[in-house]
Amino acid sequence: MSTYFESEEIELKSKYTDNLVKEIVAFLNARGGTIFIGIQDNGRIVGVDKIDETLRKIGDIVSNQIEPVPSDLIQALVKFEGGKSFIEINIKKGFHPLYCIKKYGFSQAGCPIRIGTSCHELPLEQINIRYQKRFESSKDYMISIPSGYGDISFQSMKLVLTNHGYHINQNSFESNYHLRNDKNQYNMLAELLSDKNNIPLIFVKFKGKDKSSISERTDYGRNSLISAYYNMKNRLLSENICMTNTSIRPRKDTYLFDMDSVNEALINALIHNDWNITEPLICFFEDRLEIISYGGLPFKQTKEQFLKGISIPRNNALMRVFQDLNIAEHTGHGIPKIIEYYGESVFDITDNYINVIIPFNKEVISNHRFGINDNLSGSLNGSLNGSLNEKEQRIVEFLILNPKITLNEISDSLNIPMRSLSRIIKELQGNGYIERVGSKKTGFWNVKK
Repeated sequence: MSTYFESEEIELKSKYTDNLVKEIVAFLNARGGTIFIGIQDNGRIVGVDKIDETLRKIGDIVSNQIEPVPSDLIQALVKFEGGKSFIEINIKKGFHPLYCIKKYGFSQAGCPIRIGTSCHELPLEQINIRYQKRFESSKDYMISIPSGYGDISFQSMKLVLTNHGYHINQNSFESNYHLRNDKNQYNMLAELLSDKNNIPLIFVKFKGKDKSSISERTDYGRNSLISAYYNMKNRLLSENICMTNTSIRPRKDTYLFDMDSVNEALINALIHNDWNITEPLICFFEDRLEIISYGGLPFKQTKEQFLKGISIPRNNALMRVFQDLNIAEHTGHGIPKIIEYYGESVFDITDNYINVIIPFNKEVISNHRFGINDNLSGSLNGSLNGSLNEKEQRIVEFLILNPKITLNEISDSLNIPMRSLSRIIKELQGNGYIERVGSKKTGFWNVKK
């Protein structure tokens, strides 16, 4: 049986009370949290008798008693344990800097915040600061500039959010994510996150160590930036050759580059790029990888602050989307992680761009046939190493090359019976190699390692 106790992010309530709205708003104004109804302060489960009625009351709070409406941030679940049914309310950190109880408005009584294990009134000064920050997003160029693309839709974005546990409220979805400007037009952010758009995301592979000769140019854009990120990440995974030394125990795996650092650089490039200038560019050379974003450092940020990991997002609304998908964290740890592995010298920072130059491991280069004559399959086999058998490697290769491939297509291509393929896929998921994002019909595969 689980053990429950109150903390800064957990509230226990033996029964529903009208005070619940205050506690929900307090979590929204803090870092989010969980409220359990039907569990006493001492952790004893007493259950909830009128489950349906209580759920209706919670729904009314979310829809009608809080400003702004936080529908996409709150999920109520019915749990059963110890012979008792109780309710778990999961509350995400708010999209907006300030939420209030409608009945009291943006006053101290209407703007509680969770501190420790209780609710406190926000000081008036903090209320004024947060209230003004609610409207700062309108100054974001991505939000104010109208989209130049006509066919805007967000099925891919909604699919991934749903897969991460978010309830999509169709009435407030666009306003919560700032997808329209003050003239009610779809904006640049909406275009970037739309299922289809005209914005490229280019991976270019050069022959040798300079840009004199291109061997490959692939566009992973023209679709939702979320899908484009996953596809670009999978491509980089496929290029990460692994050299395995089996003469020692335990064996030693050495990779062409540190994937965690490269992933952080990719995320930063997408989130902090000035999309009003142009899109980021990923360049693959014989001896290095370059991830270039444009616009230089955000306004008022110094190079010293940047290298220390002090985060000043250029695109706050876009940052919020990537945070909700657990792709990015507003903790500033990405840059220090890269520096810890490669040092500060990998950052080329100017007023116009930031180029992260990731050097390849020389030992891996010298011990593998690597460069302009490598085909993708060779790179994939290197990166997947001996932890997977040959059949598993081939399946993962197919998922990397085409994240939307169906199991029937893999079965036909590799001549693997569907029953065997389903078992292998389940094992790969269970061991953390792959995950399914979204439904069987409209989702896609994400290769995690």
